[in-house]
Amino acid sequence: MKNITQQFNSGFAPFKALLIYRHDKEEQINQFQRDEKETHIYVESYDIGKSGQPINAHPLSQSEMIALADLLQTSKELQSSYLKSNGLLPQNVLYINQQANGYAVWYTPPQEVNLFFVDSLHIPTGKFNIPAMLWKANAERLTVYALKGKAKPTENTKLCHAPYLNIYAGGQVCMGTVQINIGKSTCLEDFMQTWERYFFNSNFSHSINGNNSTKSNTTDLWRSLAGTGQQFPQNELIQTNLTLKQIIT
Repeated sequence: MKNITQQFNSGFAPFKALLIYRHDKEEQINQFQRDEKETHIYVESYDIGKSGQPINAHPLSQSEMIALADLLQTSKELQSSYLKSNGLLPQNVLYINQQANGYAVWYTPPQEVNLFFVDSLHIPTGKFNIPAMLWKANAERLTVYALKGKAKPTENTKLCHAPYLNIYAGGQVCMGTVQINIGKSTCLEDFMQTWERYFFNSNFSHSINGNNSTKSNTTDLWRSLAGTGQQFPQNELIQTNLTLKQIIT
């Protein structure tokens, strides 16, 4: 967890404090009916003086209530727009969790993409055919898997290891020096496109999984596919013990 105390000390100054009082009052209606509880709320507002002490205590004014309501509404809008679609949900979206640190799960069919490799691997950068993929991401982290075939996955679809370099055994992507810049108010479509762009535009540089992401040596496999235009060999995919349902629950 980041220590932001210094940021607040240097960039923010208190100017208002609120003290909320509650009074619970019980009244017995009659001998046949139970006591009725009534709660009263009173909010007292304080200005903050130059010395940092609360001064000028007064009931919360109407203008202060309006300002507070606007602030809370802005926070609510920022939270509700995170991973919210601009229209109808894209057909390749499988699951959305819109909580504060929520995530989305989506898939992409087999496709041809540009892949980039560092020179030391001796794999020419260029167009490659890749298998269908399953993506799971929040605002800070990306995990990917491969899928066999072309069909849209269901809850019971078995997931395969993503057959790439720079990926841990559990599917988490090592983004290296990529600067992740996904805000908490990012809409769903931009969120998905940004993560896919980060993934495909980064340089694959090394195998974290000991070149065991595919049945044959993963680096050698991509080297053999370079410039051929061949479809990705499905028999190279290694099945995990996970299903789609397990990664969304």
